[in-house]
Amino acid sequence: MPGTTDRRPPGPSAAPAEPHGPLLVEARGELSAAVAAALRSGGPPAYTAASVLTADPWGEDLQLALHLLYELHYRGFDGVDDEREWDPDLLRLRQALETRFLHALRTDLPDVPRTVEEAFAPLLVEPVDLSGSLSHRLETRGELWQLREYAALRSVYHLKEADPHAWVIPRLTGRAKAAMVAIEYDEFGAGRADRVHAQLFADLMTDLGLDPSYGRYLDQAPAPLLATVNLMSLFGLHRSQRGALVGHFACVEVTSSPGSRRLAKAMRRCGAGPAAEHFYAEHVEADAVHEQVVRHEVIGGLLADEPQLEEDVAFGCAATVLLEDRLAAYIGEAWDRGRSALRTPLPPQD
Repeated sequence: MPGTTDRRPPGPSAAPAEPHGPLLVEARGELSAAVAAALRSGGPPAYTAASVLTADPWGEDLQLALHLLYELHYRGFDGVDDEREWDPDLLRLRQALETRFLHALRTDLPDVPRTVEEAFAPLLVEPVDLSGSLSHRLETRGELWQLREYAALRSVYHLKEADPHAWVIPRLTGRAKAAMVAIEYDEFGAGRADRVHAQLFADLMTDLGLDPSYGRYLDQAPAPLLATVNLMSLFGLHRSQRGALVGHFACVEVTSSPGSRRLAKAMRRCGAGPAAEHFYAEHVEADAVHEQVVRHEVIGGLLADEPQLEEDVAFGCAATVLLEDRLAAYIGEAWDRGRSALRTPLPPQD
């Protein structure tokens, strides 16, 4: 009743609620601040057209803003309504950012290959000079702290490995669809949850003393890393980019096996742990098989059905190489200067 005092003894304190999805991270500029504020408040993002047109397409602000918008289609964020995934105001901003990103990609690829043969032929031969290869560097002279940084960076993708590529499945038919599903079946553990590649990477992170929680290292991931992950989401979320997504997927599979072999050796040499070594050892054999299937059946089947997509497949491959090279250069330069490649260094391993 009003005016009375409740004299009942207090009950046990409620346990704090478990986060539903990863936490939102700090903004890095006007655009990412607009996205983060909109997600927290439930309102529309506050930005100007000029802020999009003048944003650096490779910069921290635009790439983080785009990544936050894409994550609404994956796990979302703690405290953010799942309905925001299809919010028209957020989608309008995402489209503007994507346009800026795609324009930058095409500008930086003026001589993009037009055929699958032209795009993939250089990738099928082991280069003589491996001085620019990050996996070669880690294999031959990498240190454990560098392997930990590399894993933290790559976790932004590997903890959802194969998810962006799954979006292409309903956009394929016949041979291409059957082959793509077969590869994805392997990526998702062939029916075994403990063998899902994202789980294998989480085990790798545990071996390295890292937190395997989804999205844990997003705040520390710099723009060159975010761009590599955003590219997959950009291609995956647009049916018009299905050819480019196939080109991206094929590029990853073609280049994965040699790099994984080097990284498995690096993990073993540095004593990273059995799960850390196993993740890359698993990819050596699996991706060698996947390479043949994706080139002959996925690409071959797609172009048999839709030959007009060949230039898109080639573009997807070239864009992937461009962004991976930019990331490798960024990490290599940071390490050459004796500093962390993360935005904030990792704490020492216990």
